[in-house]
Amino acid sequence: MFIQTEATPNPATLKFLPGQPVLENGTLDLRDAEQAGQSPLAERLFGITGVSGVFFGSDFITVTKNAGEWQQLKPMILGAIMEHYMSGAPLLNTGGAEKSDGDEFFDAADAETVATIKELIETRVRPAVANDGGDITFRGFKDGIVYLNMKGACSGCPSSTATLRHGIQNLLRHFIPDVTEVRPM
Repeated sequence: MFIQTEATPNPATLKFLPGQPVLENGTLDLRDAEQAGQSPLAERLFGITGVSGVFFGSDFITVTKNAGEWQQLKPMILGAIMEHYMSGAPLLNTGGAEKSDGDEFFDAADAETVATIKELIETRVRPAVANDGGDITFRGFKDGIVYLNMKGACSGCPSSTATLRHGIQNLLRHFIPDVTEVRPM
C-alpha cells in the first residue's frame, strides 16, 4: 500500500491519500479523542501524541497537530493508516458520515437566493477546498451575510479568513448581488 501525502495551506495539517475510498458519503470532522470513538482509524490516530484533529473526506484523510514536528509525526501517522487498511476494519463503528452541523437558518423569502448560494458552494467552492484537505458547508443567510462552516484543514487555517473574504465572498457577490459578506461560523 502506498499512501501519498500533501501539504495543505494550514501548516498544522497534512493531507494523506491512501489511494482508495475513505468515506463513501459526506465528511467527518473529529476534533478530540472522545469523538474519535466513532472510528477505529481515528482512535489510532488520536493515540499518537501531538494529533489534535482528524478529518475524513471521500478519498483523503487530513490530520491536524498541536505539538511535535511533521518529520517525527508523519511516519507514525502513515503507519497507523496502513495498519488500519491492512486490518480490514471498517472506517466507522456506527456507519454514516457526519451528522448535520445543526439547523440551517434563513428567511423563507430568501429560499431562491439560498439555493443559488448552495449550488455555487457545492460546484465551485467545495471541490477546491477538498483539494486542500478540508470542507465547507452552508450554515445560514441573514441580512446579506452568508454563514459557512469550515472543516478539516480549513478549520483554524491562517489563510481561511482570506479564502472566505477574497475568494468565496467575491464569488458569491459576483453572482448574487444580495450577498454583502461571508462569515465563518
